[in-house]
Amino acid sequence: MAKVLRKIIKIDEDLCNGCGQCVPSCAEGAIRIIDGKARLVADKYCDGLGACLGECPMGALSFEEREAEEFDEHAEVAGCSDQPSAPMHGGCPGSRMLDFRSEESTSRTDFPKLESELRQWPVKLNLVNPAAPYLQGADVVLAADCSAFAYASFHPDFLRGKALVIGCPKFDDIESYANKLTAMIDSSNIKSLTVVHMEVPCCSGLLWVARKAISDAQRDIPIEDITISLRGQVKNSSVA
Repeated sequence: MAKVLRKIIKIDEDLCNGCGQCVPSCAEGAIRIIDGKARLVADKYCDGLGACLGECPMGALSFEEREAEEFDEHAEVAGCSDQPSAPMHGGCPGSRMLDFRSEESTSRTDFPKLESELRQWPVKLNLVNPAAPYLQGADVVLAADCSAFAYASFHPDFLRGKALVIGCPKFDDIESYANKLTAMIDSSNIKSLTVVHMEVPCCSGLLWVARKAISDAQRDIPIEDITISLRGQVKNSSVA
């Protein structure tokens, strides 16, 4: 494709902290968090209008004028070809409308009744007291709001014997999340963090929260990173 001189987003990787706040603001889905940094997927996905500029708390986004592929409003964002074809709501992968009803099975009647593994209340990270007694020496699950709805066996597989805090890195203040989590690590001596988040790019901000909290804390604890696919399966699990 021929290149033209036009304005296009520029990302300063030295300033970028990988928070992901720029991802949902890009209607074309041109920005992804890759290897902990915001990156432009391809020039042709950037419309040059700068809707993402005001969303970066680190000032890592700016415009530059250079030769680039022309903006292609009909192009499929790279990396999304493995998603089911469906109408889009904006360009954020986390807002892509998917309809799974054709995959439903109505013949099963033997679903087991599961007991709740929840050990405390509240669970919203903004409301949790960092010095709460149920956090003392606990293994803690830090889960994205959507994850328990997407993953059918969330309670027995991830929550058993652990304390729970939940949040949404797309709509909430992730800096305050990190500060609260740092306080939990230091004041409650929590033993480990299991981060359960969805595969959509903006949800990776929850992993950034955990890593920043541990970096700022006086203690080092292990992190297990669990990624849930949009179809409710464990897509990736790793221990850092």
